Amino acid sequence: MSILWEKSETWQWLVRRTRDSKPFFLAFATLCGIVLGVIGYGMMGKVNQERLAEYLGELQRKEDTNDQYVATLRGETLTRTPYQRIQPVPNQNAEKKSNSNSNEKA
Repeated sequence: MSILWEKSETWQWLVRRTRDSKPFFLAFATLCGIVLGVIGYGMMGKVNQERLAEYLGELQRKEDTNDQYVATLRGETLTRTPYQRIQPVPNQNAEKKSNSNSNEKA
């Protein structure tokens, strides 16, 4: 920040105004918050729009997405790329049977 203070007249003016005037400080802080809020809202809107398009596409193709919810309830996190199907969660009983069968053969 010292480089800005030494080189920029605008920065020096801004620092002096915010230091000396409480209303100016509040207005500047509010403006910064609004600008950041608008940027964040725009970015989240784009993300939500993409996810909504993906969800509506799944509904239109009548895909079963219950595996996502099953994994969530089991405490698992599924990562995937958009429009790529998640492999079904294997049945726990089938895993136990295959393990017991392999133990009996050995």
